[in-house]
Amino acid sequence: MVAVYIDIGSNIDREKNIQSCVDELQRKFPDMVFSKAYESASFGFKGDAFINISAGFETDLSYADLKDFLKSIENQHARKRSKTKFISRTLDVDVLLYGDEILRPDNDVPRAEILKFPFVLFPLAEIAAETVHPEQKKTIAQLAKESDLDKNSLTEVPDFPKLKIQ
Repeated sequence: MVAVYIDIGSNIDREKNIQSCVDELQRKFPDMVFSKAYESASFGFKGDAFINISAGFETDLSYADLKDFLKSIENQHARKRSKTKFISRTLDVDVLLYGDEILRPDNDVPRAEILKFPFVLFPLAEIAAETVHPEQKKTIAQLAKESDLDKNSLTEVPDFPKLKIQ
């Protein structure tokens, strides 16, 4: 089993798409933990604000199989793929950490966005505070504390998503 952390984001039918994704993930990984949900302005383009949430779970899926599973969830939500990196999305599910693996250059794991965007780092720190970043050799809590990223750019979305507690 490997500990995995992911980021879930949407700026199109945000609540509906993220809730549906969370429901699907909980069916496969019933012991998932979730951060609070946060709203933040779109980055790199003009578009509606995003909601992002981090989730953590353990799996015996290989990285490739996990990536395929997450991509299938995105596809179920009419995710449009484009060569343009910054665009509106019905659903974006990214693997942030896959155990202590460093899967570059073929895959962006650990995800570079952990250190670049407050909407990735701060929710991740809520659920993976003591997890050590495989490249930085610091805990996620340390990285968040030392970060120059603007935590005030995030607005908590209270009582979302509606989690099914087993």
